Amino acid sequence: MKTIVSGIQPSGTLTLGNYLGAIKNFVTMQNEASDDDNIFIFIADLHALTVPQDPAALRKNVRSLAALYLACGLDPNKSTLFIQSEVTEHAEIGYLLQTITYIGELERMTQYKDKMQKQVAGVSSALLTYPVLMAGDILLYNADYVPVGEDQRQHLELTRNLAERFNSRFSDTFTVPKPLIAKVGAKIMSLQDPTKKMSKSDALEKASIFILDQENVIRKKIASAVTDSDGSIKFDPVNKPGISNLLSIYSCASNTSIEELVEKYKDSGYGEFKKDVADAVVNLLKPIQEKYNYYLNSKELDEILDNGRDKASYFARKTLSKMKRKMGIIRKK
Repeated sequence: MKTIVSGIQPSGTLTLGNYLGAIKNFVTMQNEASDDDNIFIFIADLHALTVPQDPAALRKNVRSLAALYLACGLDPNKSTLFIQSEVTEHAEIGYLLQTITYIGELERMTQYKDKMQKQVAGVSSALLTYPVLMAGDILLYNADYVPVGEDQRQHLELTRNLAERFNSRFSDTFTVPKPLIAKVGAKIMSLQDPTKKMSKSDALEKASIFILDQENVIRKKIASAVTDSDGSIKFDPVNKPGISNLLSIYSCASNTSIEELVEKYKDSGYGEFKKDVADAVVNLLKPIQEKYNYYLNSKELDEILDNGRDKASYFARKTLSKMKRKMGIIRKK
């Protein structure tokens, strides 16, 4: 039996990169899991609060993301889907873990340093401490594995350190989690600057394909994707980042190996290649969009989230109670 935990922030519409790099992997793992495995997938609305949020927009984004998870193939009979803030143990374990976390560890976080430079107003203390909340998200369910992108490796390493530190100080309590990183599609790059990761917050809208983009929008974005003047279709992320990125997208969208695609298009031009990439992406996203509209307007969505909350809370309460007892903050043993 193994436990897998992961989540995504409800901050804006998800990109193709979010789907190919994370959600698609969740679905694959879910379908390959045994009946004894536990898979917890949560909507990280507490993490979204590290920057100012419009309350109405946040509520809308949370529901939209839940519908997207289900539309992308998450099965509530195999995976536990829930909203992070509805399981209050997440916030509580976040604080308890802060008591054994050093400020220097948090200040070294690459994402903290990057995001701090982009903040226009005052920097929230939550921006500094959210990796500890992330650690709590994982340790609360004693995860064996955590699907992460390369940019999250540092955060998972902090989680592992905190688990080992707590176990050493208070006796064996937490499982020390291991990373799961997809070999292909783990990092889909921007269509306009293929040296940067595709992001839902990119100022250039045509840099990212969004899961809910209409077909004509998808085709225009891929047609205008940055390539090079070489003319050859090869996978070479250093010298041909644009074409390599499109090959990764095509490979993931069509379940075809990059080697096969390179062989198929060895005598083709960029125009034909981009058209076929667009076809693959449109064919991938169309059924997802149809299911999304169904779930978004159904009572079934709330039932799934209620059941997910209750199941996650059951596991979380047990872990937190054990943790608090060992720390001496439960009145009765």
